[in-house]
Amino acid sequence: MILGFSKRWSIMGYVIAAALTLPLVAILLQAATPDESVFDHLLDTVLPTYISNTLILMVSVCIGAAVIAVPAAWLIARCEFPGRHIFQWALLLPLAMPAYVVAYVYTDLLDYAGPIQRGIRYLFGWQSPQDYFFPDVRTLAGASVMLALVLFPYIYLLARTAFMEQSSSLQHAARVMGCGPWQSFWRLSLPMARPAIAVGASLVAMETAADFATVSYFAVPTLTTAVYDTWLGYGSLAAAAKLSAIMLLVVFCMIGIERFARRKQKLFQKQTELNYGDRYQLGNIKALGAGLYCMALLFLAFLLPFIILLHYAWDYFDVSWNNDFLKYSFNSFYIAAIVSLLTVAIAVILMFVRRCSPRPVDLLPSRLASTGYALPGTVLAIGILVPLTYLDFAINDLYALFDTRGPGLLFSGTVFVLVFAFSVRFTAIAIGSVENSYKRISPSLDMASVTMGLTPGALLQRVHLPLLRKGIFAGLLLVFIECMKELPAALLLRPVGFENLATYVYQFVSDEQLEHGALAAIVIVLVGLVPLIYLNRSLEQRN
Repeated sequence: MILGFSKRWSIMGYVIAAALTLPLVAILLQAATPDESVFDHLLDTVLPTYISNTLILMVSVCIGAAVIAVPAAWLIARCEFPGRHIFQWALLLPLAMPAYVVAYVYTDLLDYAGPIQRGIRYLFGWQSPQDYFFPDVRTLAGASVMLALVLFPYIYLLARTAFMEQSSSLQHAARVMGCGPWQSFWRLSLPMARPAIAVGASLVAMETAADFATVSYFAVPTLTTAVYDTWLGYGSLAAAAKLSAIMLLVVFCMIGIERFARRKQKLFQKQTELNYGDRYQLGNIKALGAGLYCMALLFLAFLLPFIILLHYAWDYFDVSWNNDFLKYSFNSFYIAAIVSLLTVAIAVILMFVRRCSPRPVDLLPSRLASTGYALPGTVLAIGILVPLTYLDFAINDLYALFDTRGPGLLFSGTVFVLVFAFSVRFTAIAIGSVENSYKRISPSLDMASVTMGLTPGALLQRVHLPLLRKGIFAGLLLVFIECMKELPAALLLRPVGFENLATYVYQFVSDEQLEHGALAAIVIVLVGLVPLIYLNRSLEQRN
């Protein structure tokens, strides 16, 4: 904290926080307006199904992701087996794959007309579906599996880091007391990693609640699809806002339950560097099993869908490589670039205020600005559109008072609406990245700089920014890829005639023609690999 810190910085922080929390306020206000009994009709008919499906989906995806991610994280962090160094970063790759693309690929493989069922019928001589049983992938359970395959790296990454940071002396003590690898995992490593696993599970739950494309493709009615259908189908923005408020309640309850469950849990341990000798040296059979498990997970979650996408892109390259593909690629890149720069700048300002202000109340702006990440894309679209449309009409009415033609939909009808929406949703990611870098800057540097006569602005420019380079770069990369992948908000808020790669691919998926959009999907995946590789290298250097 810096004595004499200018209130102008605090005011700036509150203005930014107010702008970023405007959608949340708009949703709550819109939800309080009448809706011509549309919501009452939904409440009496399908709303219980929407809510139950959403809760079941969130819980099942969290459990499924944890079941497959935690063993892999412990094997990578605590055991030595062939291929471990490759799997360490390769198991992060599924994060770059859009869930709806994975859903389409597996539906194409597993449907009645797909190659797997055709092969089964040919092998056993069966002629119709009545001759055998094969699970239907387009179900709630199928959607849970697809989302778990894509989202498990959230838990894997945090759990792996937690396992790596556990004290080597505790591992040695467990061995002295006769604990084998399994007992050490179950009785020591897993309980100590529970906070990290819980945080990862909460991220998975939020991403699951925000998913629209996968559940829509599988025809699974959830609150996300309900918001979309109520808004565009029934034409009731108030009813959609009420559903959005229910979604927010579900998400915040999940986060609150997780934090309440570990409110009294405290963990203290002496951290030491984990070296080769500290890991369990698995025997031939166990090493083979560990390698096969990680390989199967990587193959099912990333390699198989990516290979099929490459096959589609090769066969349909002449159709896919066209002016539309180039135009939509440019749209995606420049929107993502603008949002990345804007969110990182916001994160730097808010975290600078939080670090330097002597007033505890100035901790609030950075926390308020981070709430947008909990807003699913369909919910965010309502919260963005309501205030921006009101602002556009107010501006045009003002022009009309002077008998002049107004600018039209200046905010809600241009790319500004996408930039604002993405900034609200992903500022939390930039704040987290910058905050981690700020934790490594000693407060004594601030004191020394102030003693030498530096103003707060000069302190930020000459001292903090050079030391925040890695965090800023990581934030830029992470926000960039999230903007490339974001679909629901882009689908609902895009200006007329505007497409990006995410909406372009989704249109082909909806029409059962992913082959024509495979090249665009590959671009999204490849762009997503860059921050994942950078993130893994940073973690390796840290650990």
